[in-house]
Amino acid sequence: MATATEAEIQFSQKNSPKRPYPLERTRNIGICAHIDAGKTTLTERILFYTGTIHRMGEVHEGTTVTDWMEQERERGITITSAAITCFWPEKPEGDLVKVFPGEKFRINIIDTPGHVDFTAEVERSLRVLDGAIAVFCGVAGVQPQSETVWRQANKYKVPRIAFINKMDRVGADFDRAVREIRERLGANAWPVLLPLGKEDRFRGQIDVINQRAIVYSDHDRLGSTYEISEIPEELRKEAQIARRELIEALAELDDEMASLYLEEKDPTPLQIKLAIRRLTVRNQFVPVVAGSAFRNKGVQSLLDAIVDYLPSPLDIDPARGQHPETGEEVCVYPDDRGPFCGIAFKIWTDPFVGKLVYCRVYSGHLERGDTVYNPRTRKRERVSRILQTQADKREDIAEIFSGDIAALVGVREVTTGDTLVEENFEVILEPPSFPEPVLSMAVEPKTKADREKMVAGLQRLMEEDPTFRVGTDEETGEVIISGMGELHLEIIRDRLLREFGVPTNAGAPQIAYRETITRKSGGEGKLIKQTGGRGQYGHVILEVEPLPRGKGIEMESKVVGGNIPKEYIPACYKGIQEALQSGVVLGSPVTDLKVTILDGSYHEVDSSELAFKMAAIFAVKDALKKASPIVLEPIMKVEVTTPNEFQGDILGDLTRRRGRILHVETKPTGSVILAEVPLAEMFGYVNDLRSMSKGRASYSMEPCRFEEVPASIVAALTKQGKG
Repeated sequence: MATATEAEIQFSQKNSPKRPYPLERTRNIGICAHIDAGKTTLTERILFYTGTIHRMGEVHEGTTVTDWMEQERERGITITSAAITCFWPEKPEGDLVKVFPGEKFRINIIDTPGHVDFTAEVERSLRVLDGAIAVFCGVAGVQPQSETVWRQANKYKVPRIAFINKMDRVGADFDRAVREIRERLGANAWPVLLPLGKEDRFRGQIDVINQRAIVYSDHDRLGSTYEISEIPEELRKEAQIARRELIEALAELDDEMASLYLEEKDPTPLQIKLAIRRLTVRNQFVPVVAGSAFRNKGVQSLLDAIVDYLPSPLDIDPARGQHPETGEEVCVYPDDRGPFCGIAFKIWTDPFVGKLVYCRVYSGHLERGDTVYNPRTRKRERVSRILQTQADKREDIAEIFSGDIAALVGVREVTTGDTLVEENFEVILEPPSFPEPVLSMAVEPKTKADREKMVAGLQRLMEEDPTFRVGTDEETGEVIISGMGELHLEIIRDRLLREFGVPTNAGAPQIAYRETITRKSGGEGKLIKQTGGRGQYGHVILEVEPLPRGKGIEMESKVVGGNIPKEYIPACYKGIQEALQSGVVLGSPVTDLKVTILDGSYHEVDSSELAFKMAAIFAVKDALKKASPIVLEPIMKVEVTTPNEFQGDILGDLTRRRGRILHVETKPTGSVILAEVPLAEMFGYVNDLRSMSKGRASYSMEPCRFEEVPASIVAALTKQGKG
């Protein structure tokens, strides 16, 4: 392992002398979890203890910094991810061993939504973060959206700390929550800070590594006063067992800890912390911290864990991308002196500033007035301003460096996921991926004069939100909006009213069905038009075959001998894509199939791109009819928490909704029912659940997958469509 001096030399070579905080003392982290686990409350406490704000806001009062939208404050939920910067520690304190004693760190935090309808915010945030805090409720443990967030973090290989919140609540069980993190999420999770007491007797934390107690003063309601003391006698044995188990878990994966363990040497607190840091950065270990954000207990220790265990931009693997022309892999290293490279992970329209492009910088630096190049559009644009964001407040800064997150003004032709680079640095980074919308509805302005204004507003909202779609029904001319759920579309309509001044009427929500095929078939399409002058001629023969669920659409050309000239193949692909926008059963988009162009013919004079595009459309429609098409519907994972006496009624009701019961678990707080239910059967469920349980049960749901719709329901849908 490199000595501190060697490491400092190595790091200093990557830092510009102009940057205010070095890369090694920068942390880019996200706070993510299931809805109501306490993410925004925790963020608010972090901002208070780091000195960023001087009064803690509360979600239920609508006074938090990161929930700044009117809709967020009214509903008490997070809708859009908010970026904010703070510094820790304000001053060195306590006698606990730290990995970086006395050093001040810059922490860029993104508070993400917990509601499944806004999962795109979590997805794009995790794509650009170096570490995350996964927040769990000490009472509920691992919940459905917790699993989704964990999978998203796994996809982008984001190291994380688990914070088990609400340890002061009745029914809180730290051991059960840790066990669920291991069993349901497959995480190698071990406590580093145990709860000191629980429920109304929760007083602080037991530091497993330093074998000390952190006790918060009952007289200081702000949680700023605490003392570090000996562990109470009755808890000493539990703390010693936790330390031994922690060391054994580390020794299984870390060579240095394994050597000490085999030599029967007791590692020092610093050696243990360094081992945790190495394994956490490699995504092989998850430190677990107990606390209560609402009661202001344990947040300072969590901040210490963030700087001790989560990586700086220098600790993680370099960002990987592809050369836009050759497809070769290109590595982008965090280095202020390297060529500029960043990813636009979020677009936001500000009424005063205009279009804001949130950018995470991976390499190089960018100054106000510099030009950036977009390899996707092949265009260069000038950055007129660079803004450091503090939720809804913004501060102009002169330049940004590798590892920074900031908002750019002046970059117009950009979409979420675009790479922005120096012109001579050819690379496209992998963009975040987003789920398909599952719900649609028709909207119209309350006055016809507002139609253009409404369409312009919807287009701007679609630029910001990759899971929101706008289209037009060709038969009726209605504007159709599609999103992740009823709340998502309700917020869109609310934003149309508040931000664009357009009140709207909406039709009933419609399920976003999909179509696919069940067997291989061929199709032929021919366009022959002779109108006296130059005609139109295109001829395409192709085949379609089913792909596994979730694979999307694949296209390939096996045309040989020039029967379809190469210059017309892209037009054929465009025709195929257009044809798959509406299937042959319900007219829904077609997915999970491969289309292979096999043959065709052309005319030297009459053939054109348009003719081959139309011929491909005819060929696809012909093939789909013969491929035994079926309809797919979105299936939701539903978790209901209910008092035990209502369990039977709720199980029966879910079964009547074509639900599949996966698991029923009895917890101290009541029964937890896990089921998979078609989205079509879940409309109005909240009211039915309230009446069945006298208002005492709650539920959450998230998209799971698409499954075939029973034939009887397809027949009813077809009849409804014709009617």
